[in-house]
Amino acid sequence: MNLIDKQLAIIKQEKRLGLMTHVVVGYPSLYLTESLAKVMEDAKADFIELQIPFSDPLADGPTIMRACEKALENGTKVKDAFDLASRLSKKVKIPLLFMAYFNTVFKYGTANFCLDAKKAGISGLIVPDMPIEEEKEEHFMKYCLEAGLYHIRVISPSSTAKRLKKNADVAKGFVYCTARQGITGAKKDLDPEIASFLKNVRNYFNIPVAVGFGISSKERIKQIKPYADIAIIGSAIIDII
Repeated sequence: MNLIDKQLAIIKQEKRLGLMTHVVVGYPSLYLTESLAKVMEDAKADFIELQIPFSDPLADGPTIMRACEKALENGTKVKDAFDLASRLSKKVKIPLLFMAYFNTVFKYGTANFCLDAKKAGISGLIVPDMPIEEEKEEHFMKYCLEAGLYHIRVISPSSTAKRLKKNADVAKGFVYCTARQGITGAKKDLDPEIASFLKNVRNYFNIPVAVGFGISSKERIKQIKPYADIAIIGSAIIDII
């Protein structure tokens, strides 16, 4: 069984909202990234999202962009992310997920990336710029499944019914819902239509719903709690770091 499923079962049994926290590999340093991830587990996070820094991110706001820039300035390589995951997977019991952009995966070699991620103790991949329409050419989901990884689908309030259905047909683990259109960041208000969006998502998906982008306070967690299974907190944590 994938570790993601085991953690989801614990969350369901305890009847609570799950928590996924976010770090950028190499920010502020590789040593501190590793320490922060251990602190997150100790603080009862359920999942840790390890973002592999990339020079031209699609979905990241200013906070995570700056963290990625600093990590790259520090000389962080993709290999460092795999090495970090290998060390962490021996120290923490909760699932680790890689967040990356497809350029990184493609350059590494999609099949090898998936296999090496699994060997490093990664349970799932979040690749927001890998649309379903490209699967016939890239075989990303195929390689994930062969390696025993969950490919976490990312959807937004702009996703049409057709796209929701397509994603629901292939989604594994949980679905990552952005609470608004656009980029990550802790300072913008949530979409006032977030409740209706998440209710609609549940009409299509029969797996847990995770919500990120702008989840930066107790108030915003309360806003999504009736409709979500997991809260994802990224930029608010990077701001503190």
